[in-house]
Amino acid sequence: MSPFAGGWTEQDVEDVMARAIPEELLYVPIVVGMNAPDCERTWCEEKCLALVSHPDFTVRGNAILGLGHIARTCRALDIEKAVPAIQTALNDPHPYVRGHADSAACDLQVYLGYVVPGYDTQKTEDLYDAIQEVLRKNSSV
Repeated sequence: MSPFAGGWTEQDVEDVMARAIPEELLYVPIVVGMNAPDCERTWCEEKCLALVSHPDFTVRGNAILGLGHIARTCRALDIEKAVPAIQTALNDPHPYVRGHADSAACDLQVYLGYVVPGYDTQKTEDLYDAIQEVLRKNSSV
């Protein structure tokens, strides 16, 4: 269960980071990424970036996903720091991490207009086309 189930503070996040238990850490990037507009964006980015090289693939993957959440929720991200992490994750040995890297790269392309080198932009175009098709079908119902 998430250490943040009953809500959270920045101190709660710092405490989880200090304990460094992977089963707790994996929640940090999701919590801070989805709530970055309510916090200091750079603090949220720092939490995610601190976890992008973690040995546990779920922590690593969620850290990359958290960067994408920040790009989407804040419409901003420190490109110089985040992009190398996302690029590395696109080639991670674990498919969980690679999948979240694709999601984060897509978020950067859609919300920031930035294409992460090494990302297959056709994936974003295919996603956009699929969304448009669903919208067309729903509007004709």
